[in-house]
Amino acid sequence: MAGARPHLGSGWAFPVRPTGGGLRYVRDEQDIEQAIGIILETTRLERVMMPGFGTTLRDRVFDSNSTSLAQRVEQEVAAALREWEPRISVERITAHAATVQPHVMLIEIDYIVRRTNVAHNLVYPFYLSEST
Repeated sequence: MAGARPHLGSGWAFPVRPTGGGLRYVRDEQDIEQAIGIILETTRLERVMMPGFGTTLRDRVFDSNSTSLAQRVEQEVAAALREWEPRISVERITAHAATVQPHVMLIEIDYIVRRTNVAHNLVYPFYLSEST
């Protein structure tokens, strides 16, 4: 199959939904991007057989959108991606408050797909409901 890149992976599209009597699949860079989202959206201890998988981002949902929170989020996201997504090299993680929506923290992830040596950028919006 011309242009096939099985080394990048493939799997069910997320979220899993039946389409036309079957499941939708993704592959290559799109599979990696969805895997990053799954890592960030899964809370540690949520998966019984892999209790260390994911992050504790949801534990921070009521924290103030501050510089100190951004630094903690950057460190946690970097560590989780390094541990759980071996197909990428994390180059930089930057978290900061969105300018228009103060209850949103934008997590910018710069990474390189190891097998292709191609740089990618993903911006993940993390929604906070600040406590008063």
